[in-house]
Amino acid sequence: MQPKPLLIVATRNAHKTAEIRAMIGDRFEVLNSNDFPETPVIEETGTSFLENARLKAEGVSRVVDGWVLSDDSGLEVDALGGAPGVWSSSYGGEEGNHTLNNERLLREMLGKTDRRARFRCTMVLARDGQAVADFSGTVEGRIIDAPRGAAGFGYDPLFIPDGYDETFSELGEDLKNTLSHRSRALAKVIDYLNRIG
Repeated sequence: MQPKPLLIVATRNAHKTAEIRAMIGDRFEVLNSNDFPETPVIEETGTSFLENARLKAEGVSRVVDGWVLSDDSGLEVDALGGAPGVWSSSYGGEEGNHTLNNERLLREMLGKTDRRARFRCTMVLARDGQAVADFSGTVEGRIIDAPRGAAGFGYDPLFIPDGYDETFSELGEDLKNTLSHRSRALAKVIDYLNRIG
């Protein structure tokens, strides 16, 4: 039996890797940067999701063999001029602190009547240090004024996608994985990989 091809996700985020693994199915063995100690920590110095995703994909693909997939994603809130945007994971002042990020977002949204927002994800596939293709996905919705639900991560407890009355945290992983910005970008990645064989 042929071994599955590797798809290496350029992240150390277990939640993100698990989401991608669940969505991609059985065609690939999905690993991440934690499985390759030699992979460098890539500074996200870009000013767009695409720039950051490209930096990560190219940086990791210089030191591992096979397809490397990276993503950069975040929340864009219309009333805040698109913030937190590329700074979504450090919006509260400490990288990856979801509680602080959500608290700052709620403070910034006090008194705002326009609650429109979207999650945006940009993914880049790279090999041998070169970006090969990029893909994006969005999901539109709105921000509520207090967190609801215990599942998911990041801004999920504050975001209700269009067509639903529950937050991403309340909808559960299976349904979220069919709706999310990441699933929409990843569907394009999978289609691309299927087409190139």
